[in-house]
Amino acid sequence: MWTGTWVAERLGVRLEDEGLRELLGLALRRNPKRAHLLVSTVLGKHVPQRPSAVLDAGRRLGERVRERLGAAEAARSVVLGFAETATGLGLTVAHGMGSRVSALHSTRRPVPGVARFGGFEEEHSHATSHLLLPEDPGALRTGGPLVLVDDELSTGRTVRNTVAALHAAHPRDRYVVAALVDTRGGADVAALEKFAAELGARIDVVALAAGRVGLPDDVLERGRELVAAHRGGPRPAPPPEARGAVRRVEPDWPQGLPDGARHGFGPREQLRLEAALPGMAERVLRALDCVPAVPADGAPPRVLVLGSEELMYAPLMLAAELERRAEGRAEVRFSTTTRSPVLAVDDPGYAIRTALRFPAHDLPPHDGPDSTADGADEVDGADGADPGGAHGPVERYAYNIAGQGFDAVVAVVDSVGDTPALHAPRGLLDQLAGCVPEVVLSVVPSYVPDGTARRLPAPLHGPAFSSYPQDEVAWLLRDLSDVELEAPTEEREEAIQAGGAHYAESLPVEYQPSAEYQRLFHDALESAAERLARAVGTVTETVLAERGPRPVLVSLARAGTPVGVLMRRWARYAHGLDLPHYAVSIVRGRGIDTNALAYLAAHHDPADVVFVDGWTGKGAITHELAQALAAHPRFDPELAVLADPGSCVRTFGTREDFLIPSACLNSTVSGLISRTVLRADLVGPHDFHGAKFYRELSGSDLSGHFVDTVSACFPAVRADAARDAAAAASADRTPTWAGWQAVEEISEAYGIGDVNLIKPGVGETTRVLLRRVPWRILARRGAGADLDHVRLLAAQRGVPVEEVEELPYRCVGIVHPRYTRGATGADGKAAR
Repeated sequence: MWTGTWVAERLGVRLEDEGLRELLGLALRRNPKRAHLLVSTVLGKHVPQRPSAVLDAGRRLGERVRERLGAAEAARSVVLGFAETATGLGLTVAHGMGSRVSALHSTRRPVPGVARFGGFEEEHSHATSHLLLPEDPGALRTGGPLVLVDDELSTGRTVRNTVAALHAAHPRDRYVVAALVDTRGGADVAALEKFAAELGARIDVVALAAGRVGLPDDVLERGRELVAAHRGGPRPAPPPEARGAVRRVEPDWPQGLPDGARHGFGPREQLRLEAALPGMAERVLRALDCVPAVPADGAPPRVLVLGSEELMYAPLMLAAELERRAEGRAEVRFSTTTRSPVLAVDDPGYAIRTALRFPAHDLPPHDGPDSTADGADEVDGADGADPGGAHGPVERYAYNIAGQGFDAVVAVVDSVGDTPALHAPRGLLDQLAGCVPEVVLSVVPSYVPDGTARRLPAPLHGPAFSSYPQDEVAWLLRDLSDVELEAPTEEREEAIQAGGAHYAESLPVEYQPSAEYQRLFHDALESAAERLARAVGTVTETVLAERGPRPVLVSLARAGTPVGVLMRRWARYAHGLDLPHYAVSIVRGRGIDTNALAYLAAHHDPADVVFVDGWTGKGAITHELAQALAAHPRFDPELAVLADPGSCVRTFGTREDFLIPSACLNSTVSGLISRTVLRADLVGPHDFHGAKFYRELSGSDLSGHFVDTVSACFPAVRADAARDAAAAASADRTPTWAGWQAVEEISEAYGIGDVNLIKPGVGETTRVLLRRVPWRILARRGAGADLDHVRLLAAQRGVPVEEVEELPYRCVGIVHPRYTRGATGADGKAAR
């Protein structure tokens, strides 16, 4: 039965477009200004809904806005959601428009010490005044379109009030109104068109469904009579033994992450939230006794994630993550508490079946007139009044929870709302415990701007940072050149294996090659240049064919950076394309730099990003990248590499294990940049990962020589590379992970017990000899000159080289498995 039947039959309300019924039910307001309430079934406010359905509705609406504006204008837009119902919807619309779009929502909660940018009136509402409190007022002064988001567009008066106030402070040419449903009548449509003409701006309207709401002339009187006839008292309290248990679970919310868009929420915040969600969801699942570890027979338990008024987006995202992780084990729904007083009628043809009433628990202390500081750009309209009077109505509501078969409720509130009133008798938690067996409380820290709008850091470029020219690569890193980070290799190895340090918290002392070793590098480069150029051409042509026409190259610093430079050069040489190229940090066990991802999302379409590395070993970084990007589905985790001897990826230049000369050296072949550093005392929550620029090594720098030598061979291999890429396009390139299997066999055969200590392939073996404490080297019998530099380094460090048969790689380096500074190697000598 349609959940608007009861009201339609008794009040005479008609929805004159059938498409509206798919998104709406009907209820009666306890509001003298409007008798009926259009109850969205996909908003996640009054009606518990699957989180994925709520997100999908917002995404589809955002995609329609993007189609109306075009991709370029959508990327320049800022989104403003209306409190309280569209605070979460505004952010989902922004995300649907594209990952570069930032959002803000109006609020009815004054925030002490935060200056008011402006306000406007929602005339039909029970709490009419809205405030705008952006951390960065400049976000509302951009030249791009402003997208206003609400759950419904009924008359357009609120839109006109909002646009008039904001246009007076900062005129712009274009506005878009996005709503789940548009139910305006002809006079309201004409009024908005007339208003836009007078303003001299374009105002578009986009909705998922549009139609008319037909009302009888005496609708207000009939509505009051119906409310009076059906208003009931509160539900009786259950006996004490039947009350549910209440427990608290800390969400481990990321430091400094806004809890919503009250002060603004952009790409960086979205990525930080996505990265934190899996951990938060796991903590909640562990706290829910009703959710089995494995799927149980019979109907799964029903779990409701309940947000709190304007706090909608963070609980919605948590609910969506719970829905994914608990699939088959629990049925997850999402809704929030509200200020809206609505009559509850327990009838299947009515949208609001049951209601919980409780005292407001989120009223902040009044800060006085200083909380709305005057300013030249302040928007008039709120007349200095507190929203809804003294902070709005003192009673709050939660609908369709009691008697709806929920086994648990996860109540998510912000810390401003974590007050004695929340925990008091008849408060929200007490009411929930009276109608469900389990209640879990999770408190998100309320975000208060510190007075400095946090913007994404700017990239670093040469020659100030790195020896590559400015246009070759943009480094999404923090410059730590003045910090002492190097430690002797033996000290680092002992600390890492003892569990007292992570390899990314310090740097090895940069290896200074002997004259003999440098000759080996130059000989290897001379003999391998054409082979390298052909692999560069093959992988670049593959990327352009499958991820074109203008991919964004993002190399994994630092081994991937020379490859990214070469791929960029090939695209320019062979196709006249000037591709963007960035270098970012990824750390095994810690993931990819999410601030770098946010920067990329703010400046490019994530679907265009192609991650680049030098080669694969056993595939650990391939795994790390896939795992890190699982929370960021707009980015493709497929890795493009020059050589894939481990058969770990689909996009490669070759699967042969051969010497890539850039593996022979460290910073002096990688733009004089160190490997990346991630340490809490040096890298804050809003920083990129760190790295050092070794300016003092400029006399030994071969970075430019390496890429120049390889790119000089492009004309000689262009035809071969094109043929290789064409052959790859029709071949089965499914990764077999043969390298990982070989590593596991070696680990078992040599009693290592930790596959992270086994580094397969020429490149990885070279790294072991340069950076770690090597135990032994396994070399494929007859490997030849490709291993000359490996044998030289092994001899210099006193490491045995053992020739073996049937090795899938040319060589494998093994880190000392039980290293202390008193340990000995396989030959009985002290490891050094």
